[in-house]
Amino acid sequence: MKPEFKPKSIRSFVIRAGRITVGQKNAFDTWWPTLGLSLFKGPIDPEQVFGRKAPLVLEIGFGMGDSLLEMARNELDKNFIGIEVHPPGVGRLINVAGQEGLSNLRVYMADAMDVLEDCIPDGSIDRLQLYFPDPWHKKKHHKRRILQPAFVQKLRPKLATGGVFHMATDWQAYAEHMLEVMNAAPGFATDFSETGYAPRPDYRPITKFEKRGERLGHGVWDLLFKKTS
Repeated sequence: MKPEFKPKSIRSFVIRAGRITVGQKNAFDTWWPTLGLSLFKGPIDPEQVFGRKAPLVLEIGFGMGDSLLEMARNELDKNFIGIEVHPPGVGRLINVAGQEGLSNLRVYMADAMDVLEDCIPDGSIDRLQLYFPDPWHKKKHHKRRILQPAFVQKLRPKLATGGVFHMATDWQAYAEHMLEVMNAAPGFATDFSETGYAPRPDYRPITKFEKRGERLGHGVWDLLFKKTS
C-alpha cells in the first residue's frame, strides 16, 4: 500500500522510511476494504459512506492514530475521517479500529490537500483537526508548512457554517504563524480573541508525546476558529 497523491512541486510532508509490522501489513488485507477510502474514487457522500447522517470530524495527519482512535471511541455520535500518508500509522489505526468494530471511522492514505479538493463535499465538515503538523522550523522550509493562507481558503468551503477548525502545536513559532494566518483569513473568527489561543477542549486527548513535553516544560497551543461565512 502506497499513499495516493497528485503530482505537485511543493509538499507539506515527506514520506519517511518506517518499518511496517506484520500486523500492520495484514491490516491492509483485512480491514482496508471496509475502512479505507481512495483519493482516486473522487467525491464521497459521507451519509452513504457511514450509513447514517451524523456530524463529521476530519483529521489531517493523525500519525500513529492514538488520539483519533480515542476520539472515535468517545464520540460515537460522530463520524470520523482521518488522512495520513505514512503506512505504519494507517495500518495500525485500521488494525485496532477493525478489531474493535469501530464503524464511525474511515481513512485516506493520501495527500490531504488532494483529498479536500477532490473528495470532500462542500459544507460537510463540522470539525476539522490539524494536530501537531510538521513545523518545518528552518526559514527556508516555511513554504512547506501546511498551514498557509491558500490552504485555509481551500478548506474553508468544506466546513459547515459554524464548523470549527482546530489546530494544535507544541512549537511556539508555529503557533504564532498559525495565529497570524488565521487572524487574516476571511470567513473565520475565534471566541478567544484576547490572545487567540484556546484551552485544550476535553475532546482532544493528551498524547504521550505531549505528556513528555509537559514534563520537560514545553508548551502546547490550541487554536479554535469558527467558519463564519
